[in-house]
Parts: sequence; structure tokens; C-alpha cells
Amino acid sequence: MAKGITQTERDYNLVKRCIKGSSSAQRELYERFSGKMFSICLRYASDFHSAEDILQDGFVKAFKNLKKFRFEGSFEGWLRRIIVNTAIEHYRKNVSMYPILDVGNTEREIVNDRTVEHLEAEMIMKMVNQLSPGYRTVFNLYVVEGYPHKEIAKMLNISEGTSKSQLARARYLLQGMVKELSTSYKVYAK
Repeated sequence: MAKGITQTERDYNLVKRCIKGSSSAQRELYERFSGKMFSICLRYASDFHSAEDILQDGFVKAFKNLKKFRFEGSFEGWLRRIIVNTAIEHYRKNVSMYPILDVGNTEREIVNDRTVEHLEAEMIMKMVNQLSPGYRTVFNLYVVEGYPHKEIAKMLNISEGTSKSQLARARYLLQGMVKELSTSYKVYAK
């Protein structure tokens, strides 16, 4: 590629070639973004094969809607939103969410040792993936993707209160997992 062209400009050129129907450009676009998008799918999916389905459906939607991309901001961000929305659609098809009691007022011990600092990203993802689909989805949307509870509620057809309680419960369960790991780590380290 020519020097001085930014990644954004390269992405825009690639998208323009895809819009014109270039199958090699479509393959290149898929190869460029599929790895990152697959990692997003894994956060929302219950298993590897479901993540593959979400990725496939997301890219089909993206290719069908490329003409709607306004060439403002990053293409990766636009594609990411399509992938996340596709993951949410898969979630809605496969899971019914039920409101959970607000756990915000319950007493609980917070893990305040250095165990969390030593956790690798892979271990954290394993813990998040152990959460039920409802907790995992809200946790990912709020903590990882940065959506506010109001938007999460709209996306999942739940109340804001349910979104907040799902997040609180997810955090509580994750703290329990970290505490359990911390206890076993301390025993092992002795």
C-alpha cells in the first residue's frame, strides 16, 4: 500500500471495493476483521459453534448493509455494532430473561487482595463465560462494550432495573469466583 495512507482510508477503500461487488475485497475485509469480531462473538455465545453462527450472520448483515455505511468514523466500530446486535438477536431467540431481585442492598464480602491483578485475560473470560446467558450478556454490554443500562434495557427488552440487577448479580458471582480462586491460590502457595 502507498505510504501516508491511514488505516481508516485503507478500510474505506476496501469497503468501496466491496460495495462495487469485488469478491476478493469481500474476502479481504472478512479476513481483516473476522478475528476481532469472533472474539466479541465468543463473549456472548454459549459455545464455540454459536459464536461461529453469530459471526457468520453478522458478516452477512454487514455485507448486505455496506451501502448504509456513511464513511464517518471507523468501519471497525460500525462492524462491531452489527456483530454485537447480531449476538443480542441470537440471545433473544434462545434465552428468556426473568427479572432478578435487586441484590444491591445485600451484605457481601468484596475481594480486596492482589489475586485479581494476577489473573490473565483468558482466566477472566472463562469466569465470565461461566455466568448464565442473562448475566453474561448484560455484563458484556455494560462493562466491555460500555452501553448504559437504558440502552441495554431497550436492546434486550427488559427494564433498566432488571439490567442493573443482572449486572449486580454478575459482579457478585464473579467476586465469588475470584474469592474462591484466591482461597485456593493461598492454600497452594503455602
